Amino acid sequence: MAARPAPRANRDAGSGGQRPGVRTVEVAVADEGLRLDRWFRRHFPELPHGRLEKLLRTGQIRVDGKRVKAGARLAAGARLRLPPLGPGAGPGPRAAPAPSEREAAALRALVIHKDADVIAINKPPGLAVQGGTKTMRHLDAMLDALRFEASERPRLVHRLDKDTSGVLLLARNRAAAAKLADALRGRAARKIYWAAVVGVPKLKRGRIDLPLAKLGRPMGERVRADAEEGKRAVTYYAVVESLGKKVAWLALMPVTGRTHQLRVHCVALGTPILGDGKYGGAKAFLSGEGISDKLHLHAREIAIPHPRGGTLKVTAPLPAHMAATWVMFGFDPEHPGDPFAGLEA
Repeated sequence: MAARPAPRANRDAGSGGQRPGVRTVEVAVADEGLRLDRWFRRHFPELPHGRLEKLLRTGQIRVDGKRVKAGARLAAGARLRLPPLGPGAGPGPRAAPAPSEREAAALRALVIHKDADVIAINKPPGLAVQGGTKTMRHLDAMLDALRFEASERPRLVHRLDKDTSGVLLLARNRAAAAKLADALRGRAARKIYWAAVVGVPKLKRGRIDLPLAKLGRPMGERVRADAEEGKRAVTYYAVVESLGKKVAWLALMPVTGRTHQLRVHCVALGTPILGDGKYGGAKAFLSGEGISDKLHLHAREIAIPHPRGGTLKVTAPLPAHMAATWVMFGFDPEHPGDPFAGLEA
């Protein structure tokens, strides 16, 4: 009787013989709740969807050792088994390169709050939070510069658009990351944004409830108002000051956190954010005024339960281009009062 062939070695991670090229990646806190296919779209934008589906069907991609489908939601800290993805898929998540001394010093200068659990920075416009197609320089790749005395690398707990400035929180340890993520997911955080918009809303204070849906990949990261297929998106707004009917300073308080929510909601008000050509087109610019063409959207303040108890409240000064616009229109950034006082979101 012929001898039976020896069984093949288990090729999965953790079995003592992981295949060459196979690696394990931990899901970042900032990617909490993403569908698996959207995680790949964010980190491996050149990977064809058909190939992703095949890798999932054959079990070559797994989450915490289990087979999953493309629509599975990811939890922060989950471990993804990634096989070689083939040419053109892009490098995806990898060990962050060490920032230069100049980059490290510049990043540390952005810190506006630091304690044992949380760091807050005032993110400048133009700095991407995470990598993507053709985005080589981003905050996530330079977080080692913000270790300070801690043994752990800081973790992102939420995101801001590349062109949006303002308060961005980082967790300094795993426990703090989990608690901050829970607070953000459970809408226990109160976030206030400032924007300069072209035109003035008819109502000085109001609520925008307009569902948003993401457009396909050829359009890049972009959303549209879609009452049928979109996800619910809610924003409260208040006019703080205005200059005739020409321009207004809005305070914006998002209840939900959809991609580009504030930008699309301001367009729906008939008052695109100054500098937002992506959604406002030519109407988002004031020609001949000597005003910066940069996006005038700033994450001014966040109040959130602190991981060790109490409330952490952080406020970020305006970036230079917005500060100059405030001066030009005579807006007072020290304007007293809470435009949303008494509001129950």
